[in-house]
Amino acid sequence: MHAPASFDYAILRVVPRVEREEFMNAGILVFCLEKDYLAARIRLNRERLHALWPAADAELVVNHIEAMQRICEGDAGAGPIAQLSRRERFHWLVSPRSTIIQTSPVHTGVCTATEDLLDRLEKQFLL
Repeated sequence: MHAPASFDYAILRVVPRVEREEFMNAGILVFCLEKDYLAARIRLNRERLHALWPAADAELVVNHIEAMQRICEGDAGAGPIAQLSRRERFHWLVSPRSTIIQTSPVHTGVCTATEDLLDRLEKQFLL
């Protein structure tokens, strides 16, 4: 039996027009120090994005969200931030910003394993 461990997560949000404060969930970032785990799941609903902002460049939004996923994975091609420790990468990714891609406040949970963690959070927040 695996020992319970706490984890932190934040929802990736697309905020097409910051001044309107409308957003849609587009991904999840999860960090668990005890399990040495940092992962992201991306699910951008392009139809919903265009409903919020018909002129949105969905490809550009996808590129920016995927860059966050590559940083999460520690991809060497994602720049110097991707080479930081998992903890530092998570905190950099969830730091407040006022751009088209933002994160929710950080929330906590408890898990015994990380294998299905993204699947459970995806069902709860993205589908």
